[in-house]
Amino acid sequence: MSAKPLLFVDDMESPIGPLTILSSQNGVCQIVFGSKNDVCSSLKQWARKYFLSCGMEENPERIKAVTFQLEEYFSGDRTDFTFPIDLQGTPFQKRVWKSLLTIPYGETRSYKEIAQMIHSPKAARAVGGAINRNPIAIAVPCHRVIGSNGSLVGYNGGLDKKRFLLQLENIPAE
Repeated sequence: MSAKPLLFVDDMESPIGPLTILSSQNGVCQIVFGSKNDVCSSLKQWARKYFLSCGMEENPERIKAVTFQLEEYFSGDRTDFTFPIDLQGTPFQKRVWKSLLTIPYGETRSYKEIAQMIHSPKAARAVGGAINRNPIAIAVPCHRVIGSNGSLVGYNGGLDKKRFLLQLENIPAE
């Protein structure tokens, strides 16, 4: 009988509120807005979906490198992340999320441009749906995706957080 996969969890304070980080043995699989107490039940539900059966262990030491890099990002001393990620989603979602990783710090792309990047030029709405389900906020920079007309549209954490992240990266945010 094999052991259940183990996921490691911790949270941190940030300028945009608490963030909870969930990591598998392979890398970060969730960075979500909210404290562990607030998001615990949704994280467990998500983990059952993608890992079928798993244990979750509070482990600040396993998450320390991630929190350190996020702190550097928020202080303006980091423009990219080097910790490993473990994306869990459909093949289409993963294509979209991986394309987000190519958007340089301080730049934006539209939903239409992302659709073109993944060779699905008519899938801008589906791209929006995948971006809305991005499990790794900030590090998989969905905040860098804006409307074709340059407007801020949709963000899972709220437009105030999106605006803050864009301004942190010196991107004018309407």
